[in-house]
Amino acid sequence: MAVTSVRFNAKEEKILKILKKHYGCDASTLIKKSLWELYEDIKDREIIDAFEKKEKKGKNKFETIDEII
Repeated sequence: MAVTSVRFNAKEEKILKILKKHYGCDASTLIKKSLWELYEDIKDREIIDAFEKKEKKGKNKFETIDEII
């Protein structure tokens, strides 16, 4: 497992302390959760961009619930 050192200024340390208390977890868990959230945002954006690209070409098709079932 890799170890990464992160330096925080006083304001960032205060925010980290507030977040740790709010979420009830340690700094490591909080940072890991944040990384996953940021990564998920990137993946969501890729899916949206692909959808919008297909939409501009008129290739998206919406189906009714009856068609799905």
